[in-house]
Amino acid sequence: MLVRKALELLSNSSYQYRCLVTVALPQIRRTPAAMATVPPPDVLRQPMHIPKKTLLGPGPSNPHPNIIEAMTQPILGYLHPEFLEIMDQTRAGLQYVFQTNNRMTLAVSGTGHSGMEAALVNLLEPGETVVICEHGLWGQRASEMATRMGCNVVKLPRAPGQAFETYDEIEEALKQHKPAVLFVCHGDSSTGVLQPLDGLSDICHRYNCLLLVDTVASLGGTRLYVDEMGIDCVYSGSQKVLGCPPGLAPITFSEAAIRKISNRKTKPLSFYLDMTLVGNYWGCFDEPRRYHHTGPINLVYGLRAAVTEVAKEGLENVVARHQQNALKLHRGLEAMGLQLLVKNPKFRLPTLTTVEVPEGVDWKFVTDHLMNKHKIEIAGGLGLTAGKVWRIGLMGYNSTEENVNRVLAAIAEALSLWEQAKQSAKI
Repeated sequence: MLVRKALELLSNSSYQYRCLVTVALPQIRRTPAAMATVPPPDVLRQPMHIPKKTLLGPGPSNPHPNIIEAMTQPILGYLHPEFLEIMDQTRAGLQYVFQTNNRMTLAVSGTGHSGMEAALVNLLEPGETVVICEHGLWGQRASEMATRMGCNVVKLPRAPGQAFETYDEIEEALKQHKPAVLFVCHGDSSTGVLQPLDGLSDICHRYNCLLLVDTVASLGGTRLYVDEMGIDCVYSGSQKVLGCPPGLAPITFSEAAIRKISNRKTKPLSFYLDMTLVGNYWGCFDEPRRYHHTGPINLVYGLRAAVTEVAKEGLENVVARHQQNALKLHRGLEAMGLQLLVKNPKFRLPTLTTVEVPEGVDWKFVTDHLMNKHKIEIAGGLGLTAGKVWRIGLMGYNSTEENVNRVLAAIAEALSLWEQAKQSAKI
């Protein structure tokens, strides 16, 4: 009917109008576009060259081939029913990996930093107090974010390589400052520290405080049972142990955390990271889904495949594999005479090992040799550990005995070459 009316309108138009349209349209088509003043760069005439490397640093890690394959599938619309179904499947997989039944379990569109900021900006309001355990860079980053939000930040520092062996200092801070949130980094990739969590939520809840935990470098590679441990909010990153490319931050909120968000006096400072809106898009609530932002469609495919790989191997088996390979790495490094930054094995992060750079050794000589000769990435220190340690990651698909043997042999070779270079310089 609409088409017929349009044709009638055109046929009833004046002869002069129809002639004007007929003459003008070809002229419009022939009008050249404005000339571009910036020419295309010559580099775009060359194809990209991306070498294959073994990423044994602090992340990202090399994805499983099935994850890469999943990301090549046809793109869908952000609200197509087929994509919403994949989102639901991914949510279920994340609940398995987190070991939680939390309904607000999803993946923030952004890297691990977006997970940190989403947690803080939703759980805290300006003027509220947060206690932050700083035993590495990520506690420092959380402090920076909370300060920018106008929160009262109370810091509990530890030297690099040290953990909170008891909760006495933490409990005293909760008692004194009455914070809304306690922040703890479970696995700190700047120091290689694994912070124990058992029983910590009981202390937090005793003082009406929510427990927020960073698991960017630990989720999947260590024992972490969110519901059993009573943790209120946990976030991670897709590119570490899960082995998905960077760009998504899995996150989960307890019912207590959801109540805190629902009863806010002010809206979260970030619209993009507002969990009431993002949670709706991910189908966390019993209500129709609405557009919030364009989700990274193919990254979600990759995350769906990543949690599938964990489920196929079994979460307990994945954790055991990381622990076994880390122990083999630690023993091999110590057999070379190298010292680990984290002295107590109980507090060593199995996914990321920090090795002290021996006195007189150029740390960059070793990392450069591994990259140039073997295409193996290990990293130097970060933050307070810069220039003092090497960081070796065994995460996800990369956590294999073969990779342990390769990196140990490459490090031994690099150190031998350094000693030879020093002797030659003396001569």
